[in-house]
Amino acid sequence: MASIFTKIINGEIPCYKVAEDEKFFAFLDINPNAKGHTLCIPKQEVDKIFDLDEETYMGLMAFSRKVAAALEKAIDCKRIGMSVIGLEVPHVHVHLIPLNEMKEATFQHKVALEKEEFEALASAIQSHM
Repeated sequence: MASIFTKIINGEIPCYKVAEDEKFFAFLDINPNAKGHTLCIPKQEVDKIFDLDEETYMGLMAFSRKVAAALEKAIDCKRIGMSVIGLEVPHVHVHLIPLNEMKEATFQHKVALEKEEFEALASAIQSHM
């Protein structure tokens, strides 16, 4: 059965897309730790990051780096944090989180955003890609 992320890639579930190429996809997390929290995923559905073939792994890191650079230009923050946990969705995903405080990296503090805020964020990040 397709993961929720595969359904997002296929357009079956809406998202706030930030970036896409032939192998990777980035979109805003709808339950963000901080404003601009973005997920980068391979289009290929693989459960664990270290099960990716080396080319896809390195490609995901390069894609995530590009997204992080755009994110840092679009969001006022001290740095972009990166986390790979992978327990909630069985599809490799890299969390890119704009950080100003450590609590934003803990996944215990969430921020609520309105649809218009998500749309504006996605547009701002895309403009820096």
